[in-house]
Amino acid sequence: MNITYDRLFIGGEWAAPSSTATITVTSASTEEVIGAVPQAQPADVDAAVAAARRAFDDPQGWSRWEPERRAAAMESLAAQLELRNGEMARRVSSQNGLPISIAGQLEGGFPLTVLRYYADLIKNASTEESRPHLFGGTTTVLREPMGVAAAIAPFNFPQTLASLKHGPALAAGCTMVLKPSPETVLDAFLFAEAVAASDIPPGVVNLVTGGGDIGACLVSHPGIDRVGFTGSTPAGRHIAEACGRLLRPVSLELGGKSAAIVLDDADLDLANIGEELYGAILLNAGQTCYLGTRVLAPRSRYAEVIDILAAFVSSLPVGDALDPKTLVGPMVSEAHRARVERLHRREPTPGRIRRTSNCQSPVLSYPG
Repeated sequence: MNITYDRLFIGGEWAAPSSTATITVTSASTEEVIGAVPQAQPADVDAAVAAARRAFDDPQGWSRWEPERRAAAMESLAAQLELRNGEMARRVSSQNGLPISIAGQLEGGFPLTVLRYYADLIKNASTEESRPHLFGGTTTVLREPMGVAAAIAPFNFPQTLASLKHGPALAAGCTMVLKPSPETVLDAFLFAEAVAASDIPPGVVNLVTGGGDIGACLVSHPGIDRVGFTGSTPAGRHIAEACGRLLRPVSLELGGKSAAIVLDDADLDLANIGEELYGAILLNAGQTCYLGTRVLAPRSRYAEVIDILAAFVSSLPVGDALDPKTLVGPMVSEAHRARVERLHRREPTPGRIRRTSNCQSPVLSYPG
């Protein structure tokens, strides 16, 4: 695989970037270079936001379309993505290590469900509602698009989590600027190709690339009306602070990392719980926000739980993310792997819950 783009998707066109800077994409499995895309600069953010603003303000544009017409365009985008299902899964797996057997269902399939859900929702939802007023009479509630939305997606499930932003935004009549994680950009460009081939009008969806500096530029841009972010808690704090100063609506999805608690009478037969255990602690090599990264076990079953988890983890096929048999692929980058290895070298402390990274496999502890 060697996929190279030399332009950004802005205003419905493949536009030349403002600089020659690029993002080099490597395979999570082989660490070989598999592609390159332009690295956006603040001038490119300006151009993307301006394009989204023009599309939103157009008197005959997206924000003024009847819900049924927007729904039809969203369904055409879903159809274009469906044509690219296999390639989308391949690109995501190659970049972030998500096993291809899972990527096909989530990264290739889930965004289609989201788009079609919101398309169906707006066809049957009322945009105007009258309610009785507290002091008599009635109040008319109007559902109107907010404006230009900034959508920032992470690397672990890039298309799934991006769809949870662009699906409702498009349905509401908003235009948008999408910024993917620099670790997973090739799939975002494939998404842009689907947008270009669909009935979504020019400028409604725009794509810029880059790291935290470009994300910060987008979040604080005066042409943005709303922000949606999924990612780390530290980055989320900065975004919340910026939006707070600007009184700009923002949605933050920062993940959890809760503990799994084993009760005294738990059924730990792997034949019965193996699939659920995988989905709860090891999906995408631990690169999933809701996974249990530590297990709290009662003293009476502590050794048993260790043995069961060791046997379970040892049974899972580890390998190249593009191998259909693989259930545990690589981490997204060498830097992420090194961080997890540093954490794993620390011995767990009995009687204490140890904090873990966002990409760490479970550690065992027990209440004192």
